[in-house]
Amino acid sequence: MNSDEVPETRFARSGDVSIAYQAMGAGPINLVFVPGIVFHVEAVHDIPGATDFFRRLSSFSRVVVFDKRGQGLSDRIAGAPTLEERADDVRAVMDELEMTRVALCGFSEGAMMSAFFAASYPDRVSHLIIIGGLAKFSRSDDYPYGPSDDQIRKGAAAYGTGRLFKAAAPSLAL
Repeated sequence: MNSDEVPETRFARSGDVSIAYQAMGAGPINLVFVPGIVFHVEAVHDIPGATDFFRRLSSFSRVVVFDKRGQGLSDRIAGAPTLEERADDVRAVMDELEMTRVALCGFSEGAMMSAFFAASYPDRVSHLIIIGGLAKFSRSDDYPYGPSDDQIRKGAAAYGTGRLFKAAAPSLAL
């Protein structure tokens, strides 16, 4: 992708952490895309179709994507952030852009954070969109749908081999 086609990366303050974000479009709807477990606001544009996806959304809305704290271009942190801290990152980006009310789109691991934000700040969310969200990742007595501990261990052993990527996104695998 040509560098002049990529939206400018900016930063919002959430407490003492800088949150990287990009905004595009100027439609009447404000849409905040909350990414999954791994995301980078600039590297995402290297994935075929990703920029086209965000550009299509920006044809009718002002779209914001951001790097969660500890990821991408956002500040590094020690330990794992709380759900409340992550929700505050969404609020910080919205405030930076003077967005009072948004459609919130949570993808994968970002779905839980989006649902939490919508429940915590119902006056700031007009719509909640969940893509690929899970109630829980792993299997348990009360949740028989996720992978077993053994399946998770075997999957973890495949990390870095490309097998999981080929299974999850074969059209993008090399």
